[in-house]
Amino acid sequence: MIKTYYYNHAENAMYHDVDLTEKDTLLASPDNLLWVDIYDCNEKELHYVGEIFDFHPLAIEDCLQENPRAKVDRYDEYNFFVFHALRYCEDADEDDEITSIELDVFLGTNYIVTIHPVALSAVGKVARISRRTSQLMNRGPDYLLYSIIDNIVDDYFPITERLADRIDELEDDIFMDADREINEEMLALRTTILLMRKVLIPQRRIFANVNGRYSFVIREENKPYYLDVVDHLDRILDSIDTYRDLVSSSMETYYSIITVRTNEIIRVLTIVSTIMIPLTFITSLYGMNVKIPLQDNPYYFWYIMGGMGLLTAFMLGIFRKNRWI
Repeated sequence: MIKTYYYNHAENAMYHDVDLTEKDTLLASPDNLLWVDIYDCNEKELHYVGEIFDFHPLAIEDCLQENPRAKVDRYDEYNFFVFHALRYCEDADEDDEITSIELDVFLGTNYIVTIHPVALSAVGKVARISRRTSQLMNRGPDYLLYSIIDNIVDDYFPITERLADRIDELEDDIFMDADREINEEMLALRTTILLMRKVLIPQRRIFANVNGRYSFVIREENKPYYLDVVDHLDRILDSIDTYRDLVSSSMETYYSIITVRTNEIIRVLTIVSTIMIPLTFITSLYGMNVKIPLQDNPYYFWYIMGGMGLLTAFMLGIFRKNRWI
């Protein structure tokens, strides 16, 4: 599906669903801005837009393939970006709890083309505003790109807040009941955190230095907005690093508790086994089909039971004296 949003600077007006074949006429003025949003598209539609804007075949190929890392490629007439939005579903399976959705962006002097496989809420928010007003598109393509990226970054915050709550709950549950579900929760949290770091760190590098040679051209009045994005990414990454350390510490604590409990169980079983060894010997001895002293005594059974009881009490006393129990 292809959606178009066109800002005419001379008229200070917004138009939608314009004819892309008239691209040169629409962009005759450098102050005009054309935004083409493509999602859930097929290869034919993508090549159609690529031919209109004369995009490099390698960039089109990147759009057709999944790119695991964010990046920016500089071409003569435009810059090509790869970003990732995150979709979080706590009730899904461990492997599907959090997924990344690729957003490809072509940024030209007075146009911007966004490509994503499914509808993105971050793009949808900007699109809804652009349908009603020109307040986002009258400040240049770099500001429009900022608006989209800022919404993507803002969507990270609820995820990090929920992760913090889950880690707090996990730390409490570890000391209450160390069961299999806690182990699965820790593995799910670790997987989520690793994926977030994999998404965030490359995106942080893109905006790390808006004045550097690896950066793209940003209008001077729009640089503070990108610096604000960098600040938000830094805060999120700091939180994610903290969560990673907390989960690692929780896993160490969990396995320590499991080890202690296992040792307690083994110690109890060892004591029981140690006590049962001589008792088993006695019962086996007197169970043999041979003549044994005192076997004709009517109290023979009770003598044996009493002796076994005294032996058990003596062994328990030895264990307690040595602080084994």
